[in-house]
Amino acid sequence: VQLQASGGGLVQAGGSLRLSCASSGSAFSIKNVGWYRQAPGIQREWVASVVVGGSTAYADSVKGRFAISRDNAKNTIYLQMNSLKPEDTAVYRCMTVVAGTNYWGQGTQVTVSS
Repeated sequence: VQLQASGGGLVQAGGSLRLSCASSGSAFSIKNVGWYRQAPGIQREWVASVVVGGSTAYADSVKGRFAISRDNAKNTIYLQMNSLKPEDTAVYRCMTVVAGTNYWGQGTQVTVSS
């Protein structure tokens, strides 16, 4: 299973970005997938998840601003990030579990300037 994350960049506070996580080798349609982030010197933080049935969950810090979605036809998971804040600055990675093994994408940098 290989995950390819993309879509990060530099944006001003209040702006938006959409991250993508594309899977090869495993159909996302039958997997739960999550986004995580890690800023320098800070422990990795769970951001959002989408499960097989389509239900979503969010960390309190992003609830109401971020939206996770899936496009099964494209085998891709998206994270729409709106109203970005400087504290959202981090490397964002997607993760899924296949046969009890965690698979991580390589990460995409999101930098929010004040």
